[in-house]
Amino acid sequence: MTSGGLELVAHDVSVQFEGLKALSEVTLAVPRGRITGLIGPNGAGKTTLINVLTGFQSASTGGVELEGQAVNGIAAHRLRRIGVARTFQSGRLFRDLPVIDNLEVTGIGLGQKRRDAIAEAERVMAWLGISHLANTIAGALPYTDERRVAIGRAIMCTPRYLLLDEPAAGMSEHESHDLAVIIRRIAGELGVGVLLIEHNIGLVLELCERIFVLDSGEIIEVGLPAQIRNSDAVRHAYMGTQQEELLPVEEAVAS
Repeated sequence: MTSGGLELVAHDVSVQFEGLKALSEVTLAVPRGRITGLIGPNGAGKTTLINVLTGFQSASTGGVELEGQAVNGIAAHRLRRIGVARTFQSGRLFRDLPVIDNLEVTGIGLGQKRRDAIAEAERVMAWLGISHLANTIAGALPYTDERRVAIGRAIMCTPRYLLLDEPAAGMSEHESHDLAVIIRRIAGELGVGVLLIEHNIGLVLELCERIFVLDSGEIIEVGLPAQIRNSDAVRHAYMGTQQEELLPVEEAVAS
């Protein structure tokens, strides 16, 4: 895999915890302006890989490059300032603050003056269609709105890359469709490289140009959605047995 282009790249990343190898020589690239998928069964190492790419976890071996520049060992908050953002499975909003303050705090953390941070928060809320939530206390938000606010925080100041850690978890089919529209806009309108990590395999197959499949800390398949849908290796990873066709994959996971 080449480096130096407009990509966020993990090169041969391995992570070991007290003798247990969580990741083993994983190589993955997230291009700017495109949506890349990362799937795999529970315990595959997906969140560990996100943590490495965003500076929350150091690689034992291998490294990370941001558009050709090594960013190994750079702290998470510094990586965010140079354009690598993420969401968390748990949302991690400031639950006692209004929505606009949640976004404003992010802007200030990224070095904006308060006035500029407020203006940026208002711009992001309008872009996402959540301006009506500005004064709602974050802890009172419905689950789906909480997820949208978390994405809003992550796209403050328009990062170069956004890693979404299971953003559709717990969503209905209709809510997942609305989320898909937002993700497409983030990549297409903002030019952000998106890495989508999801158990909703249907959403990944629908949105992603290229999909990486992680199992037991190793990349076992990389390809277009059609290739992933028809992969024996992916079927085996999710179901423990090979079958004639991937049900499609999302049905296999649900079962």
